[in-house]
Amino acid sequence: MDGTDVDGHGHDYGRDFEQGYGNDFGNDFEHDRPRADLAIHGTILTHGVETYGTVVVRDGRIASVASDSNGPGANGRAPIDAVETIQLRNDEILIPGIVDTHVHINEPGRTAWEGFACATRAAAAGGMTTILDMPLNSVPPTLTVEALRSKRSCALHESYVQVGFWGGVDASNLGRLRELWDAGVFGFKCFLSPSGVDEYGSLSYEELERAMREIASFGGLLVCHAEDPDDLMRYNGHVDASYRSFEASRPAECEANAVRKIVRLVARTGCRTHILHVSSGLSVDVLRRAKAEGLPVSAETCPHYLTLDCDHIPDNATAFKCCPPIRDLHEQDALWAGLADGTLDGVVTDHSPASADMKAGTLATAWGGVSSLQVGFRAVLTGAMRRGLSLADVVRWMSCNTARLVGLDDRGDITPALRADLAIIRPYERFVVDATALESRNPICACDGMTLNGVVTRTFVAGRDALSGVREGNLIVRP
Repeated sequence: MDGTDVDGHGHDYGRDFEQGYGNDFGNDFEHDRPRADLAIHGTILTHGVETYGTVVVRDGRIASVASDSNGPGANGRAPIDAVETIQLRNDEILIPGIVDTHVHINEPGRTAWEGFACATRAAAAGGMTTILDMPLNSVPPTLTVEALRSKRSCALHESYVQVGFWGGVDASNLGRLRELWDAGVFGFKCFLSPSGVDEYGSLSYEELERAMREIASFGGLLVCHAEDPDDLMRYNGHVDASYRSFEASRPAECEANAVRKIVRLVARTGCRTHILHVSSGLSVDVLRRAKAEGLPVSAETCPHYLTLDCDHIPDNATAFKCCPPIRDLHEQDALWAGLADGTLDGVVTDHSPASADMKAGTLATAWGGVSSLQVGFRAVLTGAMRRGLSLADVVRWMSCNTARLVGLDDRGDITPALRADLAIIRPYERFVVDATALESRNPICACDGMTLNGVVTRTFVAGRDALSGVREGNLIVRP
């Protein structure tokens, strides 16, 4: 099922492919075929397997994928009539564009923290082709159709990659969620503990059940920030300069207890529910049991939980402050195990930037949020390679699975008829992160100074170079 362009530029691609743009490579270049827009030769990651061959793009879609059994350097390849032809280097791989379903862009209202133009440039530079914007920390938050229209207006001519929107749910819009769903949001985000901003409230467990029943009535998706408010009050203690003290003020039990209560409500209501930014093995254990029972739950984690640990973060390093907090290496191992066995479905950045003055001060007072949109994919790739995992694993977690979560079945792989949302990466080439050189508005990044694998050389959205300056037709609604 395809995401629908907000500006109305939809196409019947199924009909196009019935007319012959399939994967018959040998017949694809007969004289009556229209000229291709793009042809890319080299190593391709398709269906989780690296193969040498050619991808041909027409009208924003993948027209054909053909293997070349002769491999690199073969001279028998048929000529391709294309506007642009790219021969990948031996160390480059063509992958599906990354789909990040958890991004805070903050426009309108807090555009000094981020904004659609800079955020989507950062995404494209990091190999991402689709992002979904969270309903906060913009002003107003996306709790009404009017607020959604405001966001779309801001993003319409500013987005270098595909952008969709989550709606929000708090006590102010319970009973009116269908309006946002019909307007095309991908689901509804809720908080059980304070959100951090005054204009976006949290839900009690009684209100959460009401929201679940309402969302289940029209087949929607609820996504939850899971930290139990009573536990947070009980554990809340002195936060000093050490990150470990901040982690102890929001321990893993706060998250796991909230997940347990959410799972019980899922069993009662049948609401399809997704747990956001899982940070602990305790939560993974709860989710593993819930999935074994067949409950409609899914979950994600984030690059910072997979690659950083609380005992090696410098004192008062506020770039690392986030909620839930980054935990220790034992918890990190449990998250990787949860990804490996499928308990955790995907990895997203939870990119949550802020201005320098908001991140100034101490761990107790600074704004919580990690900025990682441009480097998050490569941070996970680096961590995966250290553990003997592959580029294919990371692409599955960060492209295929994230796309499927929100119903974007027209992306997340390289196969005929899908969108030509692609990236070229040199997975073994290393680079040093320089926060001042990133495209995000504020030069604050927890990965600053880190050496990562994965140089992205080009990113394509619908077969166009994402950074070419063409920013039309990139807003999407739920399929």
